Amino acid sequence: MLNVTEAATKKLAELLSQQEGVLGLRLSAIPGGCSGYQYGMAFAEQTVEGDWIGEFNGVKVFVDADSATVLNGVQVDYVETLQATGFTIHNPNAVRSCGCGKSFETEAAEAEAAAAKQQGGGGCGCGSGGCGSH
Repeated sequence: MLNVTEAATKKLAELLSQQEGVLGLRLSAIPGGCSGYQYGMAFAEQTVEGDWIGEFNGVKVFVDADSATVLNGVQVDYVETLQATGFTIHNPNAVRSCGCGKSFETEAAEAEAAAAKQQGGGGCGCGSGGCGSH
């Protein structure tokens, strides 16, 4: 369903070793953000019925059933550069992303937004002006 790079699993293992009562990483796609969905990452303290559970070099990753369709095929990576340090998500399902990299839109959501706009709905909903171009 998804892939976690070696760099990301090393960092996750380091972070998880500092926590008590945590099973792994919970990755989600939450409706909202500048482009339709925003990524969510949190420590998973329990499993939820319907979770997809993957294990990468000893690190468990949990994805809820609602998020699974838009996160199918993603790659979670961890980067350390002069410009940025942190986890990144490469999503082949995203047809558009916000400049901040934390928000994305899928083809299905893009079609829904176009239909809403034709019916007199609003634009992309960003409104913040700080996420970059759409």
